[in-house]
Amino acid sequence: MTMELTGIKEIANIGAGTMGHAIALQFAMNGYNVKVYDRQQTGLQRGEELIRHDLKTFMDAGMITEKPEEILNRLTYTTDLTAACQNADFVIESIIENEEIKKSVWTEIEKIVKESAILATNTSGLSPTALQSVLQHPERFVVAHFWNPAQLMPLVEVVPGKKTTQETVDVTVKLMNKVGKHAVPLKKEALGFVGNRIQLAVLREAFHIIDEGIASPEAVDDIVKYSLGRRWNLVGPVASADLGGLDVFKNISSYLYADLANETGTDPALAKKVSQNELGLKTGKGFFDWQGDAGKKIVKQRDQALLDQLKDDQK
Repeated sequence: MTMELTGIKEIANIGAGTMGHAIALQFAMNGYNVKVYDRQQTGLQRGEELIRHDLKTFMDAGMITEKPEEILNRLTYTTDLTAACQNADFVIESIIENEEIKKSVWTEIEKIVKESAILATNTSGLSPTALQSVLQHPERFVVAHFWNPAQLMPLVEVVPGKKTTQETVDVTVKLMNKVGKHAVPLKKEALGFVGNRIQLAVLREAFHIIDEGIASPEAVDDIVKYSLGRRWNLVGPVASADLGGLDVFKNISSYLYADLANETGTDPALAKKVSQNELGLKTGKGFFDWQGDAGKKIVKQRDQALLDQLKDDQK
């Protein structure tokens, strides 16, 4: 049996990388003691540096009233998995997106944790049913999918596997909301969950439009930013359809669906870019040119806008 929200006192955070460090800080900022685990001491050191950087960002933005030392004192760093997990009430894992590696780690963790602990994986698409299949108590295992950058994006998708109890889902949702996230439970798992299914559906059509010469990458992005992006940030796509009139959308779908991209294999536009090692920001070129300071500038602007929205959420 899983425990009530009031019974969750200590968090084990497995992985101190891009996602893991941000999740650990989120719990610490909201009063929880966190054991941060990474296999390598260098990984822990890098994670601590990122945590201090993000905490300073929140402090500078006036979003933290506590002294930073009080928050940092709730974080303990270790390369000892037993030390990290043995007293944990909630374990959240953010390691490499590899099913077999995650299964191996969770098999080890289950041998250590107490029976009442909830076990959560921060995967962006791996099946919770597949991951929980190696566990003796799969009913307490759930996906808590944070969105990147995890310190700035509010959403956490909470996804049950076939053997996950509703109690595990409910407590996880309450915990995510308590630490300042916006948790949304799914009724059942689906490949890619919900956010990535919608994102990839939009990207498939965007890449198709570019590949067919209908519009440039810049034009596609502007059209989304100055129409759908603004609308959906306030009223989601389903409610927008209601507001626009379902009869209107039915008529549009009757002729447009057949003309939309329906690629079911590897996206040809993406495959071409990858074959040319044009991977985006990481290589300096993708659909856009990211050389020089262009990438850093856009990321900085994006993060500042997300931070401003977070501040508005707290009002």
